Amino acid sequence: MADLLRGADVRELIEHQGVPVVSIYLPTHRTRTEREQDPIRFKNLLDQAESRLVADGARQADARAIVAAGRELLDSGIFWSYLSDGLAVFLAPDWSRVYRLALSFPDLVVVGDRFHVKPLLDLLTFDHRFFVLALSQHSVRLLEGSRHDVQQIDLGDVPTSLDDVLKYDDLEKEQQFHVAGRGGGGARAIFHGHGTGAEVDRVLLERWVRAVDDGVQQVLAGQDAPLVLAGVGYEQALFRGATRHRRVLADGIEGNPEQLSPEQLHDRAWQIVAPVVTAQRAAAAERFLESFGQGNGAAADIENVVAAAVMGRVDTLFVPTGTQIWGTIDPATNTVVVNRERQPGDEDLLDRAAVATMAGAGTVHTVAADDVPGPGPAAAILRY
Repeated sequence: MADLLRGADVRELIEHQGVPVVSIYLPTHRTRTEREQDPIRFKNLLDQAESRLVADGARQADARAIVAAGRELLDSGIFWSYLSDGLAVFLAPDWSRVYRLALSFPDLVVVGDRFHVKPLLDLLTFDHRFFVLALSQHSVRLLEGSRHDVQQIDLGDVPTSLDDVLKYDDLEKEQQFHVAGRGGGGARAIFHGHGTGAEVDRVLLERWVRAVDDGVQQVLAGQDAPLVLAGVGYEQALFRGATRHRRVLADGIEGNPEQLSPEQLHDRAWQIVAPVVTAQRAAAAERFLESFGQGNGAAADIENVVAAAVMGRVDTLFVPTGTQIWGTIDPATNTVVVNRERQPGDEDLLDRAAVATMAGAGTVHTVAADDVPGPGPAAAILRY
């Protein structure tokens, strides 16, 4: 069982007020025999978090109170029976959030003044996040997916079939008689019914896709992750002509999607999204290498990358999710200090750079450490 992580959830973590805070990540398992060790390992991570809180200056009682919500999970047999591939737990005074995610994490405990969110970016950046609109006259579904998982989105009042658009209309007006010819003292009319196997009137279909697009835009609320369409060709074409979504991909999933499960739609959609991701990431890497080679417009050392990100100067950032670089940044002077070993009060500077880049409307590419372009632990294309 996986929870759907939304951008709003990460923004809540980033904007959380109240310190100190604890971020815990660990891999979990879906099968009974493997998951028996998961609560034991989680308990050990909670113990580490409590010890680090005390080492950083918290009173023992306060440290114990902060991790209490995590310890309550240890007694929930139901919780540990329904896991996915990874667990992310965020604890603060009188506050907690828990996410079961379809992404495996290495064990990690971070205690500091900000939640550590970099491991989550793999689920949120353009590299891995997209929508699927399964479009048919009898059923409309909207899915949100990442490289690793997919969840169906509740459409609320969005019309989920052609009948939903027509159900409040005057039935006589909606019989759609069209004059096909005149003569012989009368008019010959052609009826285009719906739901009967006959061709549906194009005017009604256009009205339907506009209503669907209006509803989808309200649900997505301006989010511009790529949208993959699933449906027969002419319905996809009608929607493309009507939609206001800015990033509908040129290729779609052809055919009636009604019999496809969310997982099947996800797999077929990712085959469409993956080449787009690869091409865009490669183009961004080339831009970085060109700028870096010319000696301007790019940064690769962690000090300059973090300082530029905090100042809102980073347009595009490549950051490794499985690596931490510990240190501090002085907000008054924007001076970055890197420590070889984690010291009390340190934060992961790569996490800080990623969060600051996103806050400044920059693009973050989460990659393996070996896939960061250039010579540094991160790579930033600068705006100025």
